[in-house]
Amino acid sequence: MAESSRLTVVAYADGASRGNPGPSSYGVVVYDESGAELYTGCRALGHGTNNQAEYEGAIAALEAALGLGADEVTLRMDSQLIVRQLEGRYRVRNPKLIPLHKRLLDLRTRFERITVEHVPREENKVADRLANEALDQRSRRRD
Repeated sequence: MAESSRLTVVAYADGASRGNPGPSSYGVVVYDESGAELYTGCRALGHGTNNQAEYEGAIAALEAALGLGADEVTLRMDSQLIVRQLEGRYRVRNPKLIPLHKRLLDLRTRFERITVEHVPREENKVADRLANEALDQRSRRRD
């Protein structure tokens, strides 16, 4: 494969839960190396914890990157817990998070290179906004 045909992306993911546990959602945005937006997505998930939503967001981000044909991904999240679990620094003990963690580990093998980075919440505003929009839309539909 020629170097010029490689696709490197930066994916931001965030999860939200109102009540923790409560109504939850995720938001995802994927950019190319120049900062051009390639994908945005959000989804209401139903009842869950913030950590479950964070994992679902990370899964959705990697699936979006895969769908775009990315070879290399930098996944940025503001959840220090999830980042450290993906780095292997923290063990995953919550039974509800174990299958989500395994799914992420499986997705990681589909890329030539993946980097997971913790970013401050201020640097994850778009994914956060999308996650909250999904929750707001869910609330409106129930009214």
